[in-house]
Amino acid sequence: MGSIEMDKERLTAEMAFKDSSSVVIKIRQKLPDFLQSVKLKYVKLGYGYSINAATVLKFGVVLPLLVATVVQITGLKFDNVSELWTSRALLVDTATVVTCSAVLLFLLGVYWAKKPSPVYLVDFACYKPEDERKMSVESFLEMTEDNGKFEEETVQFQRRISTRSGLGDETYLPRGITSRPPNLCMKEARAEAEAVMFGALDSLFSKTGVKPAEIGILIVNCSLFNPTPSLSAMIVNHYKLRTDIRSYNLGGMGCSAGLISVDLAKHLLKANPNTYAVVVSTENITLNWYFGNDRSMLLCNCIFRMGGAAVLLSNKSRDRSRSKYELVHTVRTHKGADDNSYNCVYQREDDKGTIGVSLARELMAVAGDALKTNITTLGPLVLPFSEQFMFFVTLVRRKLMKANVKPYIPDFKKAFEHFCIHAGGRAVLDALQKNLQLSEWHMEPSRMTLHRFGNTSSSSLWYELAYTEAKGRVSRGDRVWQIAFGSGFKCNSAVWRALRAIPLGESGDNPWADSIDRYPVRFPVDTPKP
Repeated sequence: MGSIEMDKERLTAEMAFKDSSSVVIKIRQKLPDFLQSVKLKYVKLGYGYSINAATVLKFGVVLPLLVATVVQITGLKFDNVSELWTSRALLVDTATVVTCSAVLLFLLGVYWAKKPSPVYLVDFACYKPEDERKMSVESFLEMTEDNGKFEEETVQFQRRISTRSGLGDETYLPRGITSRPPNLCMKEARAEAEAVMFGALDSLFSKTGVKPAEIGILIVNCSLFNPTPSLSAMIVNHYKLRTDIRSYNLGGMGCSAGLISVDLAKHLLKANPNTYAVVVSTENITLNWYFGNDRSMLLCNCIFRMGGAAVLLSNKSRDRSRSKYELVHTVRTHKGADDNSYNCVYQREDDKGTIGVSLARELMAVAGDALKTNITTLGPLVLPFSEQFMFFVTLVRRKLMKANVKPYIPDFKKAFEHFCIHAGGRAVLDALQKNLQLSEWHMEPSRMTLHRFGNTSSSSLWYELAYTEAKGRVSRGDRVWQIAFGSGFKCNSAVWRALRAIPLGESGDNPWADSIDRYPVRFPVDTPKP
């Protein structure tokens, strides 16, 4: 069998099967440079998101009518503008004033009715397991070796991945996996789900003072564990939520499902005024631990860890003063129509009948394409005019005029103060940092979350935001960009604006409270083998 170099973790590996018993892994050093190739249709889509009925009414009807009304009321002519500074009296026609005022008030009322209602993030909570669930890298490798189900080469493969994964020695695994022997059963999977979801929700209700009976919308996302009754029903039963609760359970949607849940909650809150919505994001590991030797399925064992988060959203105007953030934009990208995108992250059985999640060799190219589309769509919504102008001019020259000019890479640091990038793996974070030209300070929340908690799937974005708050970095007006990607293949973004400063130590329930002083940690730099 050919030699295997693991200078990067498995997420950047390309796999080529030589025969039924051997595999060659080729390392791709970085994501495709998705900013080198941009499609105009996605730029157009981004501008389309910013043009809604209220915006058209405001700029196309209300403002012109307001100007016309002022001119009509005052009898002002363009050649007499200078008289405004000398004349103290203006002739006003009473009938004209009443008519124009009535029309203007009517249009302002229509605009107010069409204007999207704000969605506030009152607060959020991340689950922090008890200390006995901690699993160091070396303990994980010992558990893997002692298990007896892995071949020696497979054990060494996992060792190479784990030592370069970016995970630290204080991540968490559920009891069913760490038991000797492992106890992978429905009872243990339910116990893990209950511990994570109820732990996060108990903290959320305690922090906000909101009672479970006040919740009108409940959305739970968990990709790989979908029992009957559902996880959302589990929460309804435990907290005795009201009978008219609008509950949703999203499954199989991967690591970006947390932002899909936020987007769904946003639309539901628009249709249901004066309502609280709770989003619970988690992943269940117990029944999805892979005990086989197919290397394309072993990454999950090495970097996925136990965790979850609960978020309280509100459309109540009185909640604005106490809320932390306001939701500004959500942008969703789904590449599932393409077969490579659909199949690149796929749950299946290996040749021995053991179920696992397989990562195809096209994964990095697919991720780059999805990220490119999402970022191109988001850009017109958030970038300042100067960046949009330079980007658009360069794009037109390259696409329409076929000019041989270097593509202009927009500076997203001018659009956001804080970045929460899904902690999917160290190599992916490295590539995104280079592509978006971000500093170590901007990447710190993602890297430290990967180190402290591992890849907690869709909830990782909230551990990252909690890190930013624990460092006392959030000021009023700051903009936060959350971006995640997952199976399907999907890439989703959410943009938040801070409504107030988050002071240091505001919440003792922050999962970083007892360790924030030890962060950031520095990682050893991998040097290529000669």
